[in-house]
Amino acid sequence: MSLSDEVRSQIEATLGSNRVVLFMKGTRQQPQCGFSAAVIGILDTLVPDYETVNVLADPSLRDGIKAYSNWPTIPQLYVGREFLGGCDIVKQMFNSGELHRVLGMEPPERTAPEITISDEAASAMREALEQQPGVAVHLSIDASWNHRFSLAPSEGHEIRAQSNGIEVLLDLMSAQRAQGLRIDMTESLEGRGLSIANPNAPPPVKPLTPEALKEMLDSGKAAHVFDVRDESEREKARIEGTRPLDDEALALIDTLAKDELLVFYCHFGPRSQSAADYFRLRGHTNVHNLVGGIDAWSQSIDSSVPRY
Repeated sequence: MSLSDEVRSQIEATLGSNRVVLFMKGTRQQPQCGFSAAVIGILDTLVPDYETVNVLADPSLRDGIKAYSNWPTIPQLYVGREFLGGCDIVKQMFNSGELHRVLGMEPPERTAPEITISDEAASAMREALEQQPGVAVHLSIDASWNHRFSLAPSEGHEIRAQSNGIEVLLDLMSAQRAQGLRIDMTESLEGRGLSIANPNAPPPVKPLTPEALKEMLDSGKAAHVFDVRDESEREKARIEGTRPLDDEALALIDTLAKDELLVFYCHFGPRSQSAADYFRLRGHTNVHNLVGGIDAWSQSIDSSVPRY
């Protein structure tokens, strides 16, 4: 890995202008890898404002930051010009409270959440533990509110919640998301397994058909409709009465009530789904994604909108 003087100066200028900097894949709104998304999820709970640098936009910077920090992977977090580490280290520092101290914050309370495990679920967990001595039940809840159980030895920093004779180990972030969680058993096509009802999880993004969006726009219903495509795509085709998801739009959304109606669209739907999920996970409760994107709009509603 090489580091040119130009890239070194670029990195040092960024670090000198911002106290907290995350070199990552993608953007804060749309991370392009799970490790970057995990660190974003942690930082978003701690600091309202920090700088992100998308290394995918500049191959020389992607290689250069690895050489600068002598660290082989992305993401990389810096605080006060000091390199802290990648995803695993940031997670460990967060769970131990060390990251809070580095950021000048009080370490968090490590209160165990109140959870409820049904008799049937407790029996299944107990049986699994008996088959693998020396392990514990771990539950992780990520920033997208995906719940994952695993059996592994304790790492020592976990928060321990108990119900029905079963101890469940959670990292700090998961513990903060688990208050009131209920664990039961359910039947699915894959067989019997654990099910989770979490009252803290935000409502899902709602799919919106082109017909429903047209009715919404025609009726003058109060809604904010955002186009997440880049300018070159918007020049090819656009839906009248909508606005790009740019810095001005992001600032506007920050001022809106959490139950305001938000609609996002892109070319076919996946990118706008990611954008919609981003705002859903930040507390917005009335978020929609246009099914099929502007391509479906062109086919179903307005054929004068070019397809590309």
